[in-house]
Amino acid sequence: MDIINWLMSGDTSIKYQVSKDLLHEDVVIYEKYQQEIHKSGWCKRLIDLWNPKTKMWGNGIYSPKWVSTTYTMLDLKNFRVDPKLNCYQQAAKLLIDEMWVNRSSEKEYPLDLCICGMLLNLSCYCNLYHPAINDIVDTLLEYHMDDGAWNCDLCNHPHHSSLHTTINILEGFLEYEQNNYTYRLGEIQKMVSMAHEFILLHHMYKSDKTGEIIKKSFTMLSYPPRWKYDVLRALYYFSERGVLYDQRMDDAIKILIKKQRKDGSWPVQQKYSGLVHFDYEKTGNPSRINTLRALKVLNQYNCKV
Repeated sequence: MDIINWLMSGDTSIKYQVSKDLLHEDVVIYEKYQQEIHKSGWCKRLIDLWNPKTKMWGNGIYSPKWVSTTYTMLDLKNFRVDPKLNCYQQAAKLLIDEMWVNRSSEKEYPLDLCICGMLLNLSCYCNLYHPAINDIVDTLLEYHMDDGAWNCDLCNHPHHSSLHTTINILEGFLEYEQNNYTYRLGEIQKMVSMAHEFILLHHMYKSDKTGEIIKKSFTMLSYPPRWKYDVLRALYYFSERGVLYDQRMDDAIKILIKKQRKDGSWPVQQKYSGLVHFDYEKTGNPSRINTLRALKVLNQYNCKV
């Protein structure tokens, strides 16, 4: 199977990312694809489900999972929808107001660092300039842990960072930097480097004490990732940020290579239970999304398959 042709026969969001990230075509070519993303396929179906009266998806801010405004926006962002779209901008402002500025109670929207990372991610993708963004940065820097990363389970006073929490925050900080926000940037960059070291110390998915796999799910290829960590998500993040190759990535890269199928594709191996608007791809089937992500990683790190 010609993998590139197969990818280019998929959703417009896939065509855009293949053109930009794999073929490295001229900006005029891939920007044309981006302008069409919201007009057809997955993104149009999602956008059509937005309620202009409530400015929400799924009749909720963070829940029900996975049809709420937060998770729908994350999917649209990962599909590279134009963040200037009116519905996306309005929804982003609603998230900031409801989940940060006007939080009526900690019980309703507790301070969860994973959610802070998501809010930062979505707000910066939209290029919002809102005082709450600085407050979110302050919070994330305040709760940075001595081992170099973060854990959202603040109520139980954790002594060890979480890969789940850390990847959500790192993705938020990446969007923050890419969109030229500058507040406390030097401190952010220092802590981001420490968090990279935290992930690499674990060889992407192993206990730093025993070398055993922390969770089997970390080695499975999921999509959408929701708030959860896996090695492809982490490797893809590193490739997006341009992190240099480190030999401690090797075990995770070997897992990724091993999961390639004979036809050259990669599958979706797991999905997380919950409500969905619709399935993007079927679990167990060849996945254009994961194939795109895997190829970007392997190309970035000059790996042969």
